[in-house]
Amino acid sequence: MGSTFSGRFEYAIDDKGRLSIPAKFRETLSANYDLKLILTNLDGCIVAYPDKEWTEVQERIAGSGSVKKEARAFLRFFYSGASECPIDRLGRILLPQSLRSYAAIKKNVVIVGMNKKIEIWADEAWAEIVREATSDREKMMDIASDLGL
Repeated sequence: MGSTFSGRFEYAIDDKGRLSIPAKFRETLSANYDLKLILTNLDGCIVAYPDKEWTEVQERIAGSGSVKKEARAFLRFFYSGASECPIDRLGRILLPQSLRSYAAIKKNVVIVGMNKKIEIWADEAWAEIVREATSDREKMMDIASDLGL
């Protein structure tokens, strides 16, 4: 198994705001990272980075030089949502209320592997992403071709 995340899993958060991390993702984490994720808000969902990947994101941002006003506003938003979330012995993380509110997560979520990070979407928002991505097959094939797929 590689050190990247892929796949799509449908889960529900419990009444305390906890979410089970898919076993496949936990295996990748335990083999390659600490059993801890850094969660933040991005693109309408919650993004979960393994600790090492989060550090690399911070280093890339720090190395990008001077930051324009719009980028500073974005970074304030991005960093303000950051929460360290250890995975408990039952394979769950606690999703902070502020992040759940941002991503409009009530109960049902779709957990998506996105290479070196994990995205957590409200099921309704995920359905809209799928509709947008697949509504124009010609455009979809152009994007796939551009990506070398």
